[in-house]
Amino acid sequence: MNTYQIPRPEHPNPQWERKNWVNLNGEWLFEMDRGASGENRGLQNADTLSGKITLPFCPESSLSGVGCKDFMLQVWYKKVLTFTEDDLSGKRVIFHIGGADYETKVWVNGTLAGLPHIGGYTSFEYDITKLLNVGENIITISCYDDTRSPMQPRGKQSEVYESKACDYTRNTGIWQTVWYEIVPESYIKYARIIPDLENVSVSINTELCGRGDLSAEVFYEGRKVGEASKKNLSVTGELEIKLSEKHIWELGHGRLYDLILRFGSDEVKSYFGLRKVEMQGMKFMLNGKSVFQRLVLDQGYYIDGVITAPTEDDLIRDIQCGLDAGFNGARLHQKVFEPRYLYHCDRMGYMVWGEYGNWGIDYSNLAGVANYLPDWLSAVKRDFNHPSIIGWMPFNETWDYGPQAKRCDPRFINIIYSQTKILDPTRPCVDASGNYHVVTDIFDVHDYEQNYTLFKEHYDRLYKENDLYDRVGKVRQCWNGEPVMVSEYGGIGFQLENNGFAQGRKGNWSYGKAAFSFEEFYERYEALTTAILDNPMMCGFCYTQLTDVEQEKNGLFNFADRSPKFDMAVISRINKKKAAIEE
Repeated sequence: MNTYQIPRPEHPNPQWERKNWVNLNGEWLFEMDRGASGENRGLQNADTLSGKITLPFCPESSLSGVGCKDFMLQVWYKKVLTFTEDDLSGKRVIFHIGGADYETKVWVNGTLAGLPHIGGYTSFEYDITKLLNVGENIITISCYDDTRSPMQPRGKQSEVYESKACDYTRNTGIWQTVWYEIVPESYIKYARIIPDLENVSVSINTELCGRGDLSAEVFYEGRKVGEASKKNLSVTGELEIKLSEKHIWELGHGRLYDLILRFGSDEVKSYFGLRKVEMQGMKFMLNGKSVFQRLVLDQGYYIDGVITAPTEDDLIRDIQCGLDAGFNGARLHQKVFEPRYLYHCDRMGYMVWGEYGNWGIDYSNLAGVANYLPDWLSAVKRDFNHPSIIGWMPFNETWDYGPQAKRCDPRFINIIYSQTKILDPTRPCVDASGNYHVVTDIFDVHDYEQNYTLFKEHYDRLYKENDLYDRVGKVRQCWNGEPVMVSEYGGIGFQLENNGFAQGRKGNWSYGKAAFSFEEFYERYEALTTAILDNPMMCGFCYTQLTDVEQEKNGLFNFADRSPKFDMAVISRINKKKAAIEE
Protein backbone atom coordinates (compact mmCIF):
# COMPACT_ATOMS: atom_id res chain seq x y z
CA MET A 1 0.00 0.00 0.00
CA ASN A 2 1.41 3.41 -0.94
CA THR A 3 1.97 5.92 1.84
CA TYR A 4 -0.69 8.28 0.57
CA GLN A 5 -3.25 5.46 0.85
CA ILE A 6 -2.40 4.56 4.44
CA PRO A 7 -4.85 5.85 7.07
CA ARG A 8 -3.16 8.10 9.62
CA PRO A 9 0.19 8.02 7.77
CA GLU A 10 1.97 10.55 10.01
CA HIS A 11 4.44 9.47 12.69
CA PRO A 12 2.37 8.64 15.79
CA ASN A 13 4.70 10.28 18.30
CA PRO A 14 6.46 13.52 17.25
CA GLN A 15 8.26 13.57 20.61
CA TRP A 16 10.15 10.38 19.80
CA GLU A 17 10.79 10.16 16.08
CA ARG A 18 13.41 8.22 14.19
CA LYS A 19 13.95 8.29 10.44
CA ASN A 20 13.97 4.52 10.03
CA TRP A 21 10.35 3.61 10.81
CA VAL A 22 7.52 1.91 8.90
CA ASN A 23 3.81 2.65 9.32
CA LEU A 24 1.75 -0.58 9.33
CA ASN A 25 -1.70 0.99 9.18
CA GLY A 26 -3.99 -0.18 6.40
CA GLU A 27 -5.29 -3.63 5.51
CA TRP A 28 -4.72 -6.56 7.89
CA LEU A 29 -6.32 -9.99 8.01
CA PHE A 30 -8.91 -10.07 10.78
CA GLU A 31 -11.22 -12.44 12.61
CA MET A 32 -13.76 -12.09 15.42
CA ASP A 33 -13.46 -14.76 18.11
CA ARG A 34 -16.61 -14.44 20.23
CA GLY A 35 -15.81 -17.52 22.30
CA ALA A 36 -12.15 -16.56 22.89
CA SER A 37 -11.14 -20.01 21.69
CA GLY A 38 -8.80 -18.89 18.90
CA GLU A 39 -5.56 -19.71 20.68
CA ASN A 40 -6.77 -23.23 21.43
CA ARG A 41 -7.74 -23.55 17.77
CA GLY A 42 -4.26 -22.43 16.71
CA LEU A 43 -5.03 -19.06 15.10
CA GLN A 44 -1.61 -17.83 16.21
CA ASN A 45 -0.08 -20.39 13.83
CA ALA A 46 -2.61 -20.08 10.99
CA ASP A 47 -1.54 -18.70 7.63
CA THR A 48 -4.71 -16.65 7.22
CA LEU A 49 -7.84 -15.35 8.96
CA SER A 50 -11.44 -15.23 7.77
CA GLY A 51 -11.80 -11.48 7.16
CA LYS A 52 -10.05 -8.14 6.73
CA ILE A 53 -9.85 -4.87 8.63
CA THR A 54 -8.37 -1.41 8.09
CA LEU A 55 -6.12 -0.26 10.92
CA PRO A 56 -5.80 1.76 13.05
CA PHE A 57 -9.59 1.76 13.43
CA CYS A 58 -11.45 -0.52 15.84
CA PRO A 59 -13.85 -3.09 14.35
CA GLU A 60 -16.89 -1.21 15.70
CA SER A 61 -16.06 1.78 13.48
CA SER A 62 -17.19 2.26 9.90
CA LEU A 63 -13.66 3.26 8.87
CA SER A 64 -12.37 -0.18 9.84
CA GLY A 65 -14.51 -1.76 7.12
CA VAL A 66 -16.02 -4.12 9.72
CA GLY A 67 -18.62 -1.99 11.52
CA CYS A 68 -19.74 -4.62 14.04
CA LYS A 69 -21.38 -3.01 17.08
CA ASP A 70 -21.95 -6.21 19.07
CA PHE A 71 -19.70 -7.55 21.81
CA MET A 72 -16.50 -9.20 20.62
CA LEU A 73 -14.75 -11.07 23.42
CA GLN A 74 -11.58 -11.52 21.37
CA VAL A 75 -10.28 -10.36 18.00
CA TRP A 76 -7.33 -11.46 15.86
CA TYR A 77 -5.08 -9.67 13.38
CA LYS A 78 -2.47 -11.01 10.98
CA LYS A 79 -0.03 -9.49 8.48
CA VAL A 80 3.05 -10.58 6.54
CA LEU A 81 6.11 -8.34 6.92
CA THR A 82 9.24 -8.66 4.83
CA PHE A 83 12.75 -7.87 6.10
CA THR A 84 16.05 -7.85 4.25
CA GLU A 85 19.39 -9.02 5.56
CA ASP A 86 20.45 -5.37 5.83
CA ASP A 87 17.39 -4.65 8.04
CA LEU A 88 18.44 -7.30 10.55
CA SER A 89 22.25 -7.25 10.45
CA GLY A 90 23.58 -5.54 13.59
CA LYS A 91 20.22 -3.87 14.27
CA ARG A 92 17.08 -4.28 16.36
CA VAL A 93 13.47 -4.24 15.19
CA ILE A 94 11.08 -2.66 17.73
CA PHE A 95 7.41 -3.40 17.07
CA HIS A 96 4.96 -0.79 18.40
CA ILE A 97 1.20 -0.71 19.02
CA GLY A 98 -0.14 2.75 19.82
CA GLY A 99 -3.17 1.43 21.70
CA ALA A 100 -5.14 -1.81 21.93
CA ASP A 101 -8.02 -2.80 24.18
CA TYR A 102 -7.52 -4.80 26.38
CA GLU A 103 -5.19 -7.82 26.87
CA THR A 104 -2.90 -8.02 23.84
CA LYS A 105 -0.57 -10.79 22.70
CA VAL A 106 1.84 -10.58 19.77
CA TRP A 107 3.27 -13.60 17.96
CA VAL A 108 6.06 -13.53 15.37
CA ASN A 109 6.15 -16.61 13.16
CA GLY A 110 4.07 -18.44 15.78
CA THR A 111 6.26 -17.52 18.77
CA LEU A 112 5.12 -15.11 21.49
CA ALA A 113 7.08 -11.86 21.39
CA GLY A 114 6.76 -11.33 25.15
CA LEU A 115 4.31 -11.13 28.01
CA PRO A 116 0.76 -9.96 27.21
CA HIS A 117 0.18 -6.24 27.49
CA ILE A 118 -2.62 -5.48 29.97
CA GLY A 119 -4.51 -2.21 29.51
CA GLY A 120 -6.55 -0.51 26.84
CA TYR A 121 -5.12 2.97 26.53
CA THR A 122 -1.35 3.28 26.27
CA SER A 123 1.41 2.48 23.78
CA PHE A 124 3.61 -0.58 24.12
CA GLU A 125 6.32 -2.34 22.15
CA TYR A 126 8.31 -5.54 21.72
CA ASP A 127 11.85 -6.13 20.53
CA ILE A 128 11.12 -8.82 17.92
CA THR A 129 14.59 -9.02 16.37
CA LYS A 130 15.42 -12.59 17.40
CA LEU A 131 12.11 -13.91 16.12
CA LEU A 132 12.50 -12.54 12.58
CA ASN A 133 13.82 -14.24 9.47
CA VAL A 134 15.22 -12.68 6.33
CA GLY A 135 12.27 -12.62 3.96
CA GLU A 136 8.62 -13.04 4.91
CA ASN A 137 7.44 -13.09 8.53
CA ILE A 138 3.91 -13.51 9.91
CA ILE A 139 2.85 -11.11 12.66
CA THR A 140 -0.22 -12.23 14.61
CA ILE A 141 -1.99 -10.17 17.27
CA SER A 142 -4.85 -11.09 19.56
CA CYS A 143 -6.83 -8.77 21.82
CA TYR A 144 -9.06 -10.13 24.59
CA ASP A 145 -11.60 -7.53 25.74
CA ASP A 146 -14.30 -8.29 28.33
CA THR A 147 -15.92 -4.85 28.65
CA ARG A 148 -18.25 -6.04 31.43
CA SER A 149 -15.51 -7.44 33.68
CA PRO A 150 -15.23 -5.65 37.06
CA MET A 151 -11.44 -6.03 36.84
CA GLN A 152 -11.16 -4.07 33.59
CA PRO A 153 -11.45 -0.28 33.13
CA ARG A 154 -13.75 0.48 30.18
CA GLY A 155 -14.10 4.28 30.19
CA LYS A 156 -17.21 5.35 28.29
CA GLN A 157 -17.79 2.03 26.47
CA SER A 158 -21.36 0.85 26.94
CA GLU A 159 -21.83 -2.26 29.09
CA VAL A 160 -25.05 -3.10 27.25
CA TYR A 161 -25.61 -3.70 23.55
CA GLU A 162 -26.72 -0.17 22.66
CA SER A 163 -25.20 3.19 23.52
CA LYS A 164 -27.12 4.97 26.27
CA ALA A 165 -26.92 8.19 28.30
CA CYS A 166 -23.19 9.03 28.60
CA ASP A 167 -21.90 5.61 27.53
CA TYR A 168 -21.07 5.13 23.88
CA THR A 169 -19.95 2.68 21.20
CA ARG A 170 -17.35 0.18 22.38
CA ASN A 171 -13.84 -0.02 20.95
CA THR A 172 -12.39 -3.52 20.81
CA GLY A 173 -8.81 -4.33 19.97
CA ILE A 174 -6.35 -2.07 18.14
CA TRP A 175 -7.36 1.58 17.90
CA GLN A 176 -4.07 3.41 17.34
CA THR A 177 -1.24 3.27 14.79
CA VAL A 178 0.87 0.11 14.49
CA TRP A 179 4.46 0.58 13.34
CA TYR A 180 8.01 -0.65 13.71
CA GLU A 181 11.42 1.01 13.99
CA ILE A 182 14.80 -0.34 13.01
CA VAL A 183 17.37 0.85 15.56
CA PRO A 184 21.07 0.16 16.21
CA GLU A 185 22.15 -2.45 18.76
CA SER A 186 22.78 0.41 21.19
CA TYR A 187 19.91 2.87 21.32
CA ILE A 188 17.97 5.29 23.52
CA LYS A 189 14.92 3.66 25.08
CA TYR A 190 13.39 6.72 26.76
CA ALA A 191 14.19 10.28 27.80
CA ARG A 192 12.59 12.41 30.49
CA ILE A 193 12.88 16.11 29.62
CA ILE A 194 12.62 18.55 32.54
CA PRO A 195 12.67 22.27 31.62
CA ASP A 196 13.90 24.81 34.18
CA LEU A 197 12.26 28.17 33.50
CA GLU A 198 14.07 30.15 36.18
CA ASN A 199 17.54 29.00 35.11
CA VAL A 200 16.73 28.85 31.38
CA SER A 201 17.98 25.31 31.08
CA VAL A 202 16.80 21.76 30.50
CA SER A 203 17.67 18.41 32.10
CA ILE A 204 17.52 15.23 30.04
CA ASN A 205 17.44 11.89 31.83
CA THR A 206 17.78 8.92 29.49
CA GLU A 207 17.29 5.17 29.65
CA LEU A 208 19.84 3.44 27.44
CA CYS A 209 20.30 0.03 25.85
CA GLY A 210 23.92 -0.88 25.18
CA ARG A 211 26.93 1.39 25.56
CA GLY A 212 28.06 4.55 23.76
CA ASP A 213 28.49 8.32 23.81
CA LEU A 214 25.38 10.40 24.55
CA SER A 215 24.85 13.90 23.17
CA ALA A 216 22.04 16.41 22.76
CA GLU A 217 21.57 19.53 20.67
CA VAL A 218 18.79 22.08 21.21
CA PHE A 219 17.50 24.38 18.47
CA TYR A 220 15.00 27.21 18.37
CA GLU A 221 13.63 28.08 14.92
CA GLY A 222 16.72 26.46 13.40
CA ARG A 223 19.28 28.23 15.62
CA LYS A 224 21.39 26.09 17.95
CA VAL A 225 20.78 27.34 21.49
CA GLY A 226 22.44 24.64 23.58
CA GLU A 227 24.27 21.32 23.61
CA ALA A 228 25.84 18.79 25.95
CA SER A 229 27.48 15.38 25.79
CA LYS A 230 28.93 12.56 27.91
CA LYS A 231 31.14 9.66 26.88
CA ASN A 232 30.95 5.92 27.43
CA LEU A 233 27.53 5.59 29.08
CA SER A 234 25.25 2.60 29.61
CA VAL A 235 21.89 1.95 31.32
CA THR A 236 21.23 5.63 32.09
CA GLY A 237 22.62 9.03 31.17
CA GLU A 238 21.91 12.57 32.34
CA LEU A 239 22.61 15.82 30.51
CA GLU A 240 22.21 19.42 31.70
CA ILE A 241 21.92 22.06 28.99
CA LYS A 242 22.03 25.82 29.51
CA LEU A 243 19.91 27.58 26.86
CA SER A 244 21.26 30.73 25.21
CA GLU A 245 17.76 31.98 24.32
CA LYS A 246 14.64 32.12 26.52
CA HIS A 247 11.31 31.42 24.81
CA ILE A 248 8.41 30.70 27.15
CA TRP A 249 5.61 28.23 26.46
CA GLU A 250 2.36 29.97 27.34
CA LEU A 251 -1.30 29.98 26.39
CA GLY A 252 -1.71 30.52 22.67
CA HIS A 253 2.05 30.34 22.04
CA GLY A 254 3.82 26.98 21.94
CA ARG A 255 7.35 28.29 21.23
CA LEU A 256 8.77 24.78 21.18
CA TYR A 257 12.48 23.97 21.26
CA ASP A 258 13.65 21.20 18.92
CA LEU A 259 15.85 18.53 20.45
CA ILE A 260 18.11 15.97 18.78
CA LEU A 261 19.42 13.12 20.94
CA ARG A 262 22.24 10.82 19.82
CA PHE A 263 23.59 7.66 21.40
CA GLY A 264 26.24 5.97 19.33
CA SER A 265 24.67 5.74 15.87
CA ASP A 266 21.10 6.13 17.19
CA GLU A 267 19.39 9.47 16.59
CA VAL A 268 16.02 10.60 17.96
CA LYS A 269 14.18 13.82 17.17
CA SER A 270 12.15 15.38 19.99
CA TYR A 271 11.10 18.75 21.41
CA PHE A 272 10.10 20.48 24.65
CA GLY A 273 8.52 23.65 25.99
CA LEU A 274 9.98 25.98 28.61
CA ARG A 275 7.29 26.45 31.25
CA LYS A 276 6.42 25.85 34.89
CA VAL A 277 3.15 24.93 36.61
CA GLU A 278 2.48 25.08 40.34
CA MET A 279 -0.21 25.79 42.91
CA GLN A 280 0.14 28.84 45.17
CA GLY A 281 -2.58 29.00 47.78
CA MET A 282 -5.85 28.81 45.87
CA LYS A 283 -4.24 29.83 42.57
CA PHE A 284 -3.08 27.81 39.61
CA MET A 285 0.17 29.36 38.43
CA LEU A 286 1.59 29.15 34.92
CA ASN A 287 5.09 30.62 34.60
CA GLY A 288 4.61 32.51 37.86
CA LYS A 289 1.29 34.12 36.86
CA SER A 290 -2.19 33.27 38.12
CA VAL A 291 -4.07 31.67 35.23
CA PHE A 292 -7.73 30.69 35.41
CA GLN A 293 -8.32 27.33 33.77
CA ARG A 294 -11.09 27.86 31.21
CA LEU A 295 -11.45 24.24 30.19
CA VAL A 296 -13.90 22.25 28.12
CA LEU A 297 -14.61 18.53 28.46
CA ASP A 298 -13.28 16.71 25.39
CA GLN A 299 -14.05 13.00 25.02
CA GLY A 300 -12.32 12.44 21.68
CA TYR A 301 -15.10 10.51 19.92
CA TYR A 302 -15.74 10.55 16.17
CA ILE A 303 -18.80 9.41 14.25
CA ASP A 304 -16.84 7.19 11.85
CA GLY A 305 -13.70 6.39 13.89
CA VAL A 306 -15.18 5.93 17.41
CA ILE A 307 -12.21 6.90 19.64
CA THR A 308 -9.73 7.17 16.77
CA ALA A 309 -9.54 10.43 14.84
CA PRO A 310 -10.00 9.73 11.11
CA THR A 311 -7.21 12.16 10.17
CA GLU A 312 -4.63 14.37 11.82
CA ASP A 313 -6.68 17.38 10.72
CA ASP A 314 -9.52 16.14 12.94
CA LEU A 315 -7.22 16.41 15.95
CA ILE A 316 -6.27 19.97 15.06
CA ARG A 317 -9.89 20.90 14.40
CA ASP A 318 -10.99 19.81 17.88
CA ILE A 319 -8.35 22.01 19.49
CA GLN A 320 -9.33 24.91 17.26
CA CYS A 321 -12.99 24.44 18.22
CA GLY A 322 -12.01 24.85 21.86
CA LEU A 323 -9.99 27.97 21.10
CA ASP A 324 -12.78 29.44 18.97
CA ALA A 325 -15.15 29.04 21.93
CA GLY A 326 -12.81 30.99 24.21
CA PHE A 327 -11.40 28.06 26.18
CA ASN A 328 -7.69 27.93 26.99
CA GLY A 329 -7.57 24.18 27.40
CA ALA A 330 -9.42 20.92 27.84
CA ARG A 331 -10.00 18.14 30.26
CA LEU A 332 -9.29 14.99 28.21
CA HIS A 333 -12.04 12.76 29.52
CA GLN A 334 -12.16 8.99 30.16
CA LYS A 335 -9.53 8.22 27.55
CA VAL A 336 -5.75 8.54 27.13
CA PHE A 337 -5.36 10.77 24.08
CA GLU A 338 -2.77 9.99 21.44
CA PRO A 339 0.65 11.73 21.41
CA ARG A 340 -0.12 13.32 18.04
CA TYR A 341 -3.05 15.21 19.59
CA LEU A 342 -0.84 16.32 22.49
CA TYR A 343 1.78 17.54 20.02
CA HIS A 344 -0.73 19.93 18.50
CA CYS A 345 -1.76 21.09 21.99
CA ASP A 346 1.94 21.70 22.65
CA ARG A 347 2.52 23.79 19.56
CA MET A 348 -0.79 25.71 19.84
CA GLY A 349 -0.39 26.58 23.53
CA TYR A 350 -3.49 24.69 24.68
CA MET A 351 -3.33 23.27 28.20
CA VAL A 352 -4.89 19.91 29.06
CA TRP A 353 -5.46 17.52 31.96
CA GLY A 354 -4.45 13.92 31.29
CA GLU A 355 -7.05 11.37 32.39
CA TYR A 356 -7.70 7.61 32.25
CA GLY A 357 -10.79 5.64 31.23
CA ASN A 358 -11.43 4.36 34.74
CA TRP A 359 -15.16 3.55 34.67
CA GLY A 360 -15.94 -0.16 34.91
CA ILE A 361 -13.23 -1.13 37.43
CA ASP A 362 -14.43 -2.31 40.85
CA TYR A 363 -12.79 0.20 43.21
CA SER A 364 -13.84 -1.88 46.23
CA ASN A 365 -11.42 -4.64 45.21
CA LEU A 366 -7.75 -3.82 45.72
CA ALA A 367 -6.81 -6.64 43.34
CA GLY A 368 -7.85 -4.26 40.56
CA VAL A 369 -4.75 -2.17 41.25
CA ALA A 370 -2.68 -4.84 39.45
CA ASN A 371 -4.56 -4.16 36.21
CA TYR A 372 -4.97 -0.43 36.70
CA LEU A 373 -1.64 0.91 37.91
CA PRO A 374 0.80 -0.28 35.18
CA ASP A 375 -1.24 1.10 32.28
CA TRP A 376 -1.87 4.41 34.06
CA LEU A 377 1.78 4.88 34.99
CA SER A 378 2.74 4.00 31.42
CA ALA A 379 0.55 6.90 30.26
CA VAL A 380 2.16 9.29 32.75
CA LYS A 381 5.66 8.22 31.72
CA ARG A 382 4.94 8.39 27.98
CA ASP A 383 3.32 11.82 28.11
CA PHE A 384 5.48 13.42 30.81
CA ASN A 385 7.39 15.58 28.31
CA HIS A 386 4.33 17.35 26.85
CA PRO A 387 4.26 20.98 28.06
CA SER A 388 0.53 21.17 27.33
CA ILE A 389 -0.25 18.65 30.08
CA ILE A 390 -0.62 20.69 33.26
CA GLY A 391 -2.10 18.02 35.54
CA TRP A 392 -3.22 14.42 35.98
CA MET A 393 -6.66 12.96 36.79
CA PRO A 394 -6.31 9.17 37.14
CA PHE A 395 -9.94 8.73 38.23
CA ASN A 396 -13.28 10.30 37.41
CA GLU A 397 -16.31 9.87 39.70
CA THR A 398 -15.54 6.66 41.58
CA TRP A 399 -19.17 5.80 42.31
CA ASP A 400 -19.94 2.76 44.45
CA TYR A 401 -19.72 -0.34 42.29
CA GLY A 402 -22.33 -2.88 41.24
CA PRO A 403 -25.88 -3.73 42.30
CA GLN A 404 -24.75 -4.13 45.93
CA ALA A 405 -23.29 -0.61 45.80
CA LYS A 406 -19.93 -1.74 47.14
CA ARG A 407 -18.05 1.25 48.47
CA CYS A 408 -14.88 2.51 46.86
CA ASP A 409 -11.84 1.48 48.89
CA PRO A 410 -9.92 4.72 49.61
CA ARG A 411 -6.68 2.76 49.52
CA PHE A 412 -7.24 2.12 45.80
CA ILE A 413 -7.34 5.87 45.13
CA ASN A 414 -4.45 6.60 47.50
CA ILE A 415 -2.15 4.05 45.83
CA ILE A 416 -2.71 5.49 42.36
CA TYR A 417 -2.35 9.10 43.52
CA SER A 418 0.85 8.34 45.48
CA GLN A 419 2.49 6.48 42.60
CA THR A 420 1.54 9.27 40.20
CA LYS A 421 3.22 11.87 42.39
CA ILE A 422 6.35 9.72 42.73
CA LEU A 423 6.60 9.40 38.95
CA ASP A 424 5.72 13.05 38.32
CA PRO A 425 6.11 15.56 41.18
CA THR A 426 6.12 18.49 38.73
CA ARG A 427 2.35 18.65 38.13
CA PRO A 428 -0.75 18.76 40.33
CA CYS A 429 -2.76 15.55 40.56
CA VAL A 430 -6.49 15.31 41.21
CA ASP A 431 -6.99 11.89 42.76
CA ALA A 432 -10.64 11.28 41.81
CA SER A 433 -12.31 14.06 39.90
CA GLY A 434 -15.69 14.90 41.40
CA ASN A 435 -15.70 12.07 43.95
CA TYR A 436 -14.48 10.50 46.11
CA HIS A 437 -11.45 12.55 47.11
CA VAL A 438 -8.91 10.86 49.39
CA VAL A 439 -5.75 12.91 48.90
CA THR A 440 -5.64 15.56 46.19
CA ASP A 441 -3.78 18.66 45.07
CA ILE A 442 -6.99 20.31 43.83
CA PHE A 443 -10.43 19.60 45.31
CA ASP A 444 -12.65 19.63 42.25
CA VAL A 445 -16.43 19.21 42.19
CA HIS A 446 -18.96 18.21 39.53
CA ASP A 447 -22.31 19.98 39.57
CA TYR A 448 -24.92 19.94 36.80
CA GLU A 449 -27.38 22.17 38.64
CA GLN A 450 -29.29 24.09 35.93
CA ASN A 451 -30.82 26.68 38.25
CA TYR A 452 -28.09 29.29 38.01
CA THR A 453 -29.35 31.31 40.99
CA LEU A 454 -29.09 28.26 43.23
CA PHE A 455 -25.75 27.30 41.63
CA LYS A 456 -24.28 30.69 42.49
CA GLU A 457 -25.65 30.63 46.04
CA HIS A 458 -24.06 27.25 46.67
CA TYR A 459 -20.55 28.27 45.61
CA ASP A 460 -20.61 31.80 46.95
CA ARG A 461 -20.43 30.11 50.34
CA LEU A 462 -16.83 29.25 49.50
CA TYR A 463 -15.58 32.82 49.80
CA LYS A 464 -18.32 34.20 52.04
CA GLU A 465 -18.31 31.45 54.69
CA ASN A 466 -15.16 29.42 53.84
CA ASP A 467 -17.44 26.44 53.26
CA LEU A 468 -17.39 24.40 50.04
CA TYR A 469 -20.78 23.12 48.92
CA ASP A 470 -20.46 19.45 47.97
CA ARG A 471 -23.43 17.72 46.38
CA VAL A 472 -22.09 14.21 47.08
CA GLY A 473 -22.00 14.92 50.80
CA LYS A 474 -19.27 15.44 53.37
CA VAL A 475 -19.48 11.96 54.86
CA ARG A 476 -17.46 10.46 52.01
CA GLN A 477 -15.11 13.36 51.21
CA CYS A 478 -14.17 16.51 53.06
CA TRP A 479 -12.65 19.75 51.78
CA ASN A 480 -9.59 20.69 53.79
CA GLY A 481 -8.72 24.03 52.24
CA GLU A 482 -7.25 22.74 48.95
CA PRO A 483 -7.54 24.85 45.78
CA VAL A 484 -10.99 24.47 44.23
CA MET A 485 -12.36 24.18 40.69
CA VAL A 486 -15.67 23.09 39.18
CA SER A 487 -14.39 20.50 36.74
CA GLU A 488 -17.80 19.53 35.35
CA TYR A 489 -20.82 21.80 35.01
CA GLY A 490 -23.35 22.93 32.45
CA GLY A 491 -24.08 20.06 30.09
CA ILE A 492 -26.98 22.15 28.83
CA GLY A 493 -29.26 20.41 26.37
CA PHE A 494 -30.68 22.50 23.53
CA GLN A 495 -34.05 21.83 21.96
CA LEU A 496 -35.60 23.64 19.02
CA GLU A 497 -38.50 22.38 16.96
CA ASN A 498 -36.23 21.63 14.02
CA ASN A 499 -32.93 20.61 15.64
CA GLY A 500 -33.91 17.02 16.35
CA PHE A 501 -32.96 17.04 20.03
CA ALA A 502 -36.30 16.00 21.53
CA GLN A 503 -34.98 15.26 25.02
CA GLY A 504 -36.32 11.98 26.36
CA ARG A 505 -37.23 10.69 22.90
CA LYS A 506 -35.37 7.72 21.42
CA GLY A 507 -32.49 7.90 23.89
CA ASN A 508 -31.41 11.52 23.36
CA TRP A 509 -29.91 12.58 26.64
CA SER A 510 -28.55 15.61 28.46
CA TYR A 511 -28.28 17.02 31.98
CA GLY A 512 -31.38 18.57 33.47
CA LYS A 513 -33.97 20.54 31.53
CA ALA A 514 -32.97 21.59 28.02
CA ALA A 515 -32.93 25.21 26.86
CA PHE A 516 -35.69 25.95 24.32
CA SER A 517 -34.24 29.01 22.63
CA PHE A 518 -30.85 30.56 21.88
CA GLU A 519 -31.65 33.36 24.32
CA GLU A 520 -32.40 30.89 27.12
CA PHE A 521 -29.23 28.92 26.37
CA TYR A 522 -26.96 31.99 26.38
CA GLU A 523 -28.56 33.31 29.57
CA ARG A 524 -28.04 30.04 31.42
CA TYR A 525 -24.53 29.50 30.03
CA GLU A 526 -23.42 32.99 31.04
CA ALA A 527 -24.97 32.88 34.50
CA LEU A 528 -23.46 29.49 35.38
CA THR A 529 -20.04 30.38 33.99
CA THR A 530 -19.91 33.85 35.52
CA ALA A 531 -20.79 32.41 38.94
CA ILE A 532 -17.49 30.50 38.80
CA LEU A 533 -15.42 33.25 37.18
CA ASP A 534 -16.54 35.81 39.78
CA ASN A 535 -15.69 33.55 42.71
CA PRO A 536 -12.29 34.70 44.09
CA MET A 537 -11.55 31.22 45.49
CA MET A 538 -12.13 29.29 42.26
CA CYS A 539 -9.08 28.49 40.09
CA GLY A 540 -10.89 27.01 37.10
CA PHE A 541 -13.88 25.47 35.40
CA CYS A 542 -14.54 22.74 32.86
CA TYR A 543 -17.73 23.01 30.81
CA THR A 544 -19.49 19.86 29.60
CA GLN A 545 -18.83 19.55 26.71
CA LEU A 546 -17.02 20.36 23.44
CA THR A 547 -19.17 18.27 21.09
CA ASP A 548 -22.24 16.12 21.19
CA VAL A 549 -21.29 12.44 21.44
CA GLU A 550 -23.71 10.01 19.85
CA GLN A 551 -26.97 10.31 21.88
CA GLU A 552 -25.53 12.75 24.43
CA LYS A 553 -26.70 16.11 23.07
CA ASN A 554 -25.06 18.75 25.24
CA GLY A 555 -22.07 19.83 23.17
CA LEU A 556 -21.25 23.26 21.85
CA PHE A 557 -20.46 21.68 18.46
CA ASN A 558 -22.23 19.00 16.46
CA PHE A 559 -20.86 15.46 16.63
CA ALA A 560 -20.58 14.53 12.96
CA ASP A 561 -18.87 17.57 11.43
CA ARG A 562 -17.88 19.71 14.45
CA SER A 563 -20.00 22.59 13.12
CA PRO A 564 -20.93 25.14 15.83
CA LYS A 565 -24.41 24.89 17.34
CA PHE A 566 -24.18 28.42 18.76
CA ASP A 567 -22.58 31.77 18.03
CA MET A 568 -19.01 31.17 19.16
CA ALA A 569 -18.42 34.91 19.48
CA VAL A 570 -21.01 34.95 22.27
CA ILE A 571 -19.61 31.84 23.99
CA SER A 572 -16.05 33.16 23.68
CA ARG A 573 -16.96 36.53 25.18
CA ILE A 574 -18.47 34.81 28.21
CA ASN A 575 -15.55 32.42 28.72
CA LYS A 576 -12.86 35.09 28.38
CA LYS A 577 -14.23 37.37 31.08
CA LYS A 578 -11.48 38.05 33.60
CA ALA A 579 -11.67 35.78 36.63
CA ALA A 580 -11.63 37.19 40.14
CA ILE A 581 -8.70 34.96 41.13
CA GLU A 582 -6.61 36.43 38.29
CA GLU A 583 -6.69 39.90 39.89
